[in-house]
Amino acid sequence: MLDFNSTTTFSERFEALIDAGLQAREQQQGKRQYLGASRLGVSCERQLQYEYAQAPVDPDKGFSGRILRIFERGHRMEDAMVGWLRAAGFILKTEGKDGQQFGFSVADGKLQGHCDGVFVGGPEGFAYPALWECKALGNKSWNDLAKKGLAVSKPVYAAQIAIYQAYMEPSVPGISSAPALFTAINKDTAELHHEQVAFDADLAQRMSDRGVRILQATDAGELLPRVATTPDFFECRFCPWSERCW
Repeated sequence: MLDFNSTTTFSERFEALIDAGLQAREQQQGKRQYLGASRLGVSCERQLQYEYAQAPVDPDKGFSGRILRIFERGHRMEDAMVGWLRAAGFILKTEGKDGQQFGFSVADGKLQGHCDGVFVGGPEGFAYPALWECKALGNKSWNDLAKKGLAVSKPVYAAQIAIYQAYMEPSVPGISSAPALFTAINKDTAELHHEQVAFDADLAQRMSDRGVRILQATDAGELLPRVATTPDFFECRFCPWSERCW
């Protein structure tokens, strides 16, 4: 029940209705029944267990309407980037012949991943086919990426690309041979950062082993170690399952 007390402004009431609608829509969407490969680079394996098991998050740790709006803005900017790349002459496919997003499924469907697209042709000077991943980032995060590079600034994304290249090779032959293209859009300034990412077989193997470890431990009812030894560790403080974990 929304609380429209006498001190609430018209704008606040209107925003509350929109946010409630977004949160209701989010709840109606089906939860994925698998461990997402895009998350394997997250530092805490126990957090990934909670995600895979769909454990309820701590009170007041769900996505607010504002956060859901931010997510949607990012998705729309990524959709726009597809059009910009195609206008530049790249032949970018975002779906396979079956009409589904490019991806992979292993371990009886318990580990899955879906990439943003695959370059199958385009301007000279690039190898094809090539994996494409795109993220929309805030100004501070984007600047850090542009300064330090993907592997250092965004190891979760680097791990995502490596395991996608590895597991998509059977369905898209040659995708692990050509460098992937990672694109980051600055949500505040519309600046772009592009980076070619060579296939890191060692990283892909570590992430694959990690996925197996998380699946096996969770299915066996065993909790893997936390990333930290105290609950005041900064990652723990922002974890949606901090209270449950500690």
